Amino acid sequence: MTERVVPRRRASRTVPRVSANAFDRKFGADFLRELPRAPAVYLFKDERGDVLYAGKAKDVRRRLEGYRNATRRRAHRKMRALVRVASALEVRVVASEREALLTENELIRTLRPPYNVDGAFSFLYPAIGLGVRGHQVLLGFTTEPDAWSDLDLAWHGTFRSRRRALAAFDALSELLAFLAHPEPRSRLPRVPRRRGSRLLGMRQLEPKLVDQLRRLLAGESRDALGELALRLLEKTAARRDAERVEDLLRQLAAFYASDLAKLRDALRAAGRTGSFVPQEERDALFLAQRGE
Repeated sequence: MTERVVPRRRASRTVPRVSANAFDRKFGADFLRELPRAPAVYLFKDERGDVLYAGKAKDVRRRLEGYRNATRRRAHRKMRALVRVASALEVRVVASEREALLTENELIRTLRPPYNVDGAFSFLYPAIGLGVRGHQVLLGFTTEPDAWSDLDLAWHGTFRSRRRALAAFDALSELLAFLAHPEPRSRLPRVPRRRGSRLLGMRQLEPKLVDQLRRLLAGESRDALGELALRLLEKTAARRDAERVEDLLRQLAAFYASDLAKLRDALRAAGRTGSFVPQEERDALFLAQRGE
């Protein structure tokens, strides 16, 4: 990796009120003027040199000007907080925006900086797993599928939007609850509990539907949505809550278009089979497809 490191600027021990003057006093009045208008990653660090926050920019001078000029608006709250607490700011200039993205991802994944909050947690791209264990159909959601290897689930993902993936997982879980018998937690296999992970079990879900759900999650076919709609029409409880059911089916259809099918296409374009890509490879896969 080709990069040029701009020396860190040490802050004074006094922590002034956040403003343009505060940024200049901490990191130097000439700090921004010395930066190129180029792709880079930037690291806010504490007094021990530990990384508090890692960010990327297509134009690092412009991005850090945003920190210098942050207002009291709620949207700028994190910028102001970082300028207040950081003791040093380091910039690593890289060759391309693609390299900046991949470098930022690797730094967040390995260092887990506390101000990448959502950061250290939601940055980890989730996967959705589906499998059969005895009489149970298992549905899992986690950022660490390797920790659940004993379940022998087929994993689909990883997905860059945790919000969309979790909404789709919850929508599918709610719809299947109309058609099958959810298992109590006490009857589920033991797996490492991770923040934000979920494991559901269901009984009496027909094999044909399970197979269609596999193809749906693999981005290969939307047939499961039509099959779900037909089966739900036969359920009194689902008919009573028809508006909710329709909304859940729309959520799944949208996730298929925005995430499942696009991941399938990216994998096929790269000459890869299956419907799973490790989180550390996901961004590179999509960037390569766009030719970046």
